Amino acid sequence: MSERCAMNNDDWRELEEWRGKIDEIDRQVVTLLCQRLLFAGNISAVKSKIGETVLQPEREKEVFNNVLSRADSPMMSQALERIYHCILNESRQFQQECNEEPHRHNSRR
Repeated sequence: MSERCAMNNDDWRELEEWRGKIDEIDRQVVTLLCQRLLFAGNISAVKSKIGETVLQPEREKEVFNNVLSRADSPMMSQALERIYHCILNESRQFQQECNEEPHRHNSRR
């Protein structure tokens, strides 16, 4: 019985180690996603100046190609595609909100 408990404790320790590694990656991902959103806001300002729309289907295809070409397996490719759909949707939403922000400030005056 004690051998079984020791194995169980080892398994729990291993689980916590993996979770700790994921927590560290999550911290890095959040930092990078915030940076990505900041850059998307900057891109939005430039698009606005040159008269481009937020939605750029060709650029989004390019992003998907860049990301999916780095996948290690078809299953990872499918997961990355779903994740990047969310990231690109949120980036588009963020750019639209950035475009609206100056109008909100002007309307308050």
